[in-house]
Amino acid sequence: MALKEEWFGALMDWNLWGNLRIVLKEREVKPSLPPKDVILSVMGVRRSGKTRLCYLLAKNYRAKDVLVINFEDPRLRGIGSEDIIKIVELYSERVSGKDPEVLVLDEVQNVDGWEKTARLYSEARRVNVIVTGSSYKLMSDEYSSVLTGRHIDFELYPLSFREFLMWNNVNYDGIELYRNKAKIMMLLNQYLHYGGFPEINLMSNEGDRRSLLSQYFEDILMKDIVRRYRIREIEKAEKLAHIYLSNISTLQSYNRLKNSVGLSLDSVERFSRYFEIARMFLFVPKYGYSVKQIVLSPRKVYTIDVGLYTARGFKFSENRGRVMENLVAIELLRRRAYWHHRWEIYYWKDYQQREVDFVVKEGSEILECIQVTYASGKDEIERREIKALEKASEELRCKRKTVITWDYEEEGEVRYIPLWKWLLGRE
Repeated sequence: MALKEEWFGALMDWNLWGNLRIVLKEREVKPSLPPKDVILSVMGVRRSGKTRLCYLLAKNYRAKDVLVINFEDPRLRGIGSEDIIKIVELYSERVSGKDPEVLVLDEVQNVDGWEKTARLYSEARRVNVIVTGSSYKLMSDEYSSVLTGRHIDFELYPLSFREFLMWNNVNYDGIELYRNKAKIMMLLNQYLHYGGFPEINLMSNEGDRRSLLSQYFEDILMKDIVRRYRIREIEKAEKLAHIYLSNISTLQSYNRLKNSVGLSLDSVERFSRYFEIARMFLFVPKYGYSVKQIVLSPRKVYTIDVGLYTARGFKFSENRGRVMENLVAIELLRRRAYWHHRWEIYYWKDYQQREVDFVVKEGSEILECIQVTYASGKDEIERREIKALEKASEELRCKRKTVITWDYEEEGEVRYIPLWKWLLGRE
């Protein structure tokens, strides 16, 4: 009986028919609920807003017809898949008298065997099932034998700059884009410092923001990586994470890293893969003409949210160019996840060490070559960056050449566009 009361207490605190009172803000993109025999999987880095997105998806249902089970709640720690059925029965007895219309299994990777129970409610009980997890591979090969063809995946990123302005009630449509430019620039600086985690942007105190961002970093590292993958060399995993974070927007070689961290090459590769699965870091490969060439080349590292970078003590003012590039990388990957699913994102570098920050490819076509520079005027842009862009465009037969600047704009053979304006687009 005591256990049931603990479970029900956890349900009360995470459901709108219980004690939960939250303000739901819209996101710029959200999936539709699929047919009831198809499970919707919402993936993304911890604290990116997955749970709130689920409330938005279910807002057309009565509150008591939606059941959210948050497996991060300590009162639900250690439960198994069979306990999920008992918890749903408890909800039915005390709240609705029937199965929920929408069942949200939140941070479901914490429960072994969850996929069979999710399938039971989706297929046999005809319930809309949504599962969330802080893992890009939530629905990948490890569950393919159970869920093949019965799920739709959606990856949620932290707030884009478009969403950030929307949450701050700034209109940027048409002439309003220029009328509100001063405010947009002020908010861009805030976005570069604190990033786009939703909860951070609902806070006003800078110290609280930094403290919470630092806690996010620790939670992702310890809960989604160290604990989940049972890593024993915790200090070395922490060191590798800090090396990556302090070197965002730079090329990283596993061979060099293994000596810096004191790990084997295999362990560096494995830990880096865990970082990417948990979406702490994302890696962009070098453009190549063969899979071998792509795999063997160093990759560029980016953190999922620039707020993690500044919160750990790295100064934005001293590394504006790298922070800008990180922001562009995540926005390109966000656009791929939301709208342009066939995009491939690379960097380009030739034997003369000329480098272009991003190459956007779709199918066999190179759509765009992009350089990012902290420059407010054309005279501040280094000639070598333009020469690299021209060389890459010639070699790759790319007609669209773009330089993303701090606040310089010009149309021509090379398009120069300010960061704030580029972030507000979707092309």
